[in-house]
Amino acid sequence: MQLKIYQLDAFTDQVFSGNPAAVVPLSEWLADDIMQKIAEENNLAETAFYVPQGDKFHIRWFTPTMEVDLCGHATLATSYSIFQYTDYPKSVIEFTSRSGILKVEKQGDLLILDFPMDIIQTVETPLALIEALGATPKETLKGLTDYLLIFETEAQIKAFKPDFKKMAEVECRGIIVTAKGSNCDFVSRFFGPQSGGDEDPVTGSAHTSLVPYWAKILEKNEFKARQISARGGDLACTLIGNRVKIAGKVAPYLIGEITIQ
Repeated sequence: MQLKIYQLDAFTDQVFSGNPAAVVPLSEWLADDIMQKIAEENNLAETAFYVPQGDKFHIRWFTPTMEVDLCGHATLATSYSIFQYTDYPKSVIEFTSRSGILKVEKQGDLLILDFPMDIIQTVETPLALIEALGATPKETLKGLTDYLLIFETEAQIKAFKPDFKKMAEVECRGIIVTAKGSNCDFVSRFFGPQSGGDEDPVTGSAHTSLVPYWAKILEKNEFKARQISARGGDLACTLIGNRVKIAGKVAPYLIGEITIQ
């Protein structure tokens, strides 16, 4: 069996930056264990699989170790591959997923994700996170899958060298750390040792938690955000009602074939 595979860098306009994702188009679903093995073999933060479903597409996302409910950068990469490498005629793609209906609109070279806003609530900071980071946040919130830790300065966010073994003791998908930005509205990093990757370069789905938080703090609904991982990435975000729009660019890296005996 031969399968097409695309690898693309999301939330950037240059290869070797942003967040790499693999995209595998399918005509029908493979067995779950085969998709998981493909994701493990790719060894990227996410591998997205999609199947046409009428005028929509059904999308699923796999880390090297597990299937997840939502992934922004792999959805952006999937949308780019559909717009660029198929004869899809519209300017908006509609996906069905474990997180409901997700839309992606093409505006020039920008792709705009339309995701559901996360519901975040203030919680006590798990001791393991304080120990893992070597610092106590000024506030900790928890969404559907992630912890959101608020710090005072961008310099703190840049300086973190987490103890990922200790961090992995906390049950969640991942940990977002954030502060006001010096050259943008806010910066963040995303750590996910529980999900198969210590640090994610650019995490679109994390901004469904970040945007509603910063909307309250900064009293506005449009943001320039930067994820300050080693590769780094830029995102333009807008809060509209209970939806978060996340805009970014995609740089294609490779097109190939997977051979499964």
